[in-house]
Amino acid sequence: MSLLLPFLLPIATSLLNVFVKGRLLTGINLASSFALLVLTMQLLFEVATTGSISLVFGNWPVPYGIEFYADGLSALLVVLIALVSAVVMVFMVSWEKISNKPAYFAMMQCLVASAIAVSLAADLFNLYVWFELMLIAVLGLMVIGKGRQQTEAALKYFAVSMVGTLIMLAAIGMIHGAVGHLNFSALSQLAASDDTGNSLSLYGGMLLLAVLLKIGAFPLFAWLPAAYHALPAPMLALVGGLLTKIAVYVLMRISGQVLDYQLYHEALGWLAVITMLSGVLGAAYHWDLRRILSFHIVSQVGFLMLGVALASPAGMTGTAFFLFHNILVKANLFLIAGMVWMTAGHYDLRKIGGLYPAKQLLTIIFLLSALSLVGVPPTSGFWGKLLIIMETFSQERYLWAAAALVTGMLTLYSMSKIWVEGFWKPHPDEPGTITIPVSIYLVMLLLSVIILVMGLVPGPLIDFLQQQQWQPVGVL
Repeated sequence: MSLLLPFLLPIATSLLNVFVKGRLLTGINLASSFALLVLTMQLLFEVATTGSISLVFGNWPVPYGIEFYADGLSALLVVLIALVSAVVMVFMVSWEKISNKPAYFAMMQCLVASAIAVSLAADLFNLYVWFELMLIAVLGLMVIGKGRQQTEAALKYFAVSMVGTLIMLAAIGMIHGAVGHLNFSALSQLAASDDTGNSLSLYGGMLLLAVLLKIGAFPLFAWLPAAYHALPAPMLALVGGLLTKIAVYVLMRISGQVLDYQLYHEALGWLAVITMLSGVLGAAYHWDLRRILSFHIVSQVGFLMLGVALASPAGMTGTAFFLFHNILVKANLFLIAGMVWMTAGHYDLRKIGGLYPAKQLLTIIFLLSALSLVGVPPTSGFWGKLLIIMETFSQERYLWAAAALVTGMLTLYSMSKIWVEGFWKPHPDEPGTITIPVSIYLVMLLLSVIILVMGLVPGPLIDFLQQQQWQPVGVL
């Protein structure tokens, strides 16, 4: 039940949202989100103390049954999903535009349940189904607003997502047709066989292409900043913090533990370099706070792809550390953007200013998250980038390392632009006087403290990730 409850609770809450409203609506969702956090922490504790956990539905024998599997990596990811959803839920109940709309709560809970299912899936078809339901939930969040901007963003998102969906489904069908299995452990053994390894490598390349379309890799990344900005701030924090990171987690699983992607690692590394630079240059160009942070998602995805392309235990450890750091930092920065809008009434940096004297606690929270995104020591971003860059030097990938360092410097420029334009310069009109609820500050401070601890004491998490050994997922 420890594997099922974190998945079933948000599903049940999503269905319940159809029948409730008002204070009962917010109360149920708040209680569900914090209960989910407790359940996921219990799962992580169980995995850490007793080892990995497997559940095969319907008592079917492996590798034929649908399997959920939790090891240290997936259990920790599920905890972060629950943590971000709880923080966003607190923000949601104070966001007047959506706090009384059950559809937002229902779609959010569906998104959280799907993200947890993707994290625990141990076969390709199960992974595909929940991955697509996660993307459908995001599409639902985009169209609830019914405005022109939301409709345009949803169409862009849907068009690219459907291409990736068709390629992914075709790849999974060909893999099953070639070897007769979709279970991760079975595929990892078949990939090592001379008889089936070549066909799995080819069809696995199609699967890799589908995932790259969905995570916003170069050249098909323009949909991400063009679509994300249409979401309300709380939903933007949830989607921006989780969606592409879950997709990168899928990439880590199938490339490091399921299929043999050695043929594609070189191309993936150079694609990561272009993605990093494209994303950070887009962030440096724009003035809209949401678009800047959305382009940084693309840039950080490039960093994560680089870690996967290194294809080593050290590279995967660095990638996992950076993945967890980025979930927290990105969610916090998008929430900060929402608070800036609440205070100043704009996302455009040219129309904002004076936030430092007006909102000093918000300034401190922003600086911590911004410096961590840049990778200034000793923040969590520094350790994540350091682990990846050290491995690039170890493998003598000097151009890859140089691109990562240049990306870090350009990230510093765009974060400095936000600081100077939004916080330091005088406000062009009158600074906002809105009072931000204490509950929002508390949950954002919680994220900030976790980010700070990850930077000051990175050793326990690094040691925990190194112990995962990056073996095949699931049991046979």
